[in-house]
Amino acid sequence: MQQRAKETRLAVIEGAARVFAEIGYGNASLADITKRAAVTKGALYFHFTSKRELALAVIEEQHAIVLAAGSQIAASDIPALEKIVRLCRMFGQQLLDEPIVQGGIRLTFEASAFQADISGPYQDWINTAEQLLIQAQTDGAVRPDLDPAAFARFLIASFTGVQMVSEVLSSREDVMLRIEQMWAFMLPALISRPVS
Repeated sequence: MQQRAKETRLAVIEGAARVFAEIGYGNASLADITKRAAVTKGALYFHFTSKRELALAVIEEQHAIVLAAGSQIAASDIPALEKIVRLCRMFGQQLLDEPIVQGGIRLTFEASAFQADISGPYQDWINTAEQLLIQAQTDGAVRPDLDPAAFARFLIASFTGVQMVSEVLSSREDVMLRIEQMWAFMLPALISRPVS
């Protein structure tokens, strides 16, 4: 794809993400999106055939953005348990700073409106958390009797709930505080205690 076409496609995705984040999938129109993206209808239709296809592209781009940032944390030399905490903080910050992440996350909550299977990103995060928890157990930082698979599912469900409730109650103004509080409750349940 030529550079100009790539830039136009990304502009459409970002414009759509902003509209979806603000008013949701059901209330968004392609006219709203073309206006926000500052593109013509022809340019939009060159890249996307429908609002549904555009919503799926926003979710895909959102996941790619989060994965790219997450891969830097995962590749770092910090302990595995700290990586999990930092991944949650990073995602929380992106919910505040990244329009495509904001739009993509709202769309995942509204996926039934456009019959989309959005389990892939959730499964990716559960698998990542499980692998890091296994590593943290190997490192001796996490209790040996912890079930990493079960805790990973609980963690992703908890994080999803924390940021969703933050959106409802404070338009995410307190999301970083709520993520820190989530970890304040969770870490004592995870950490290995020395035998006395």
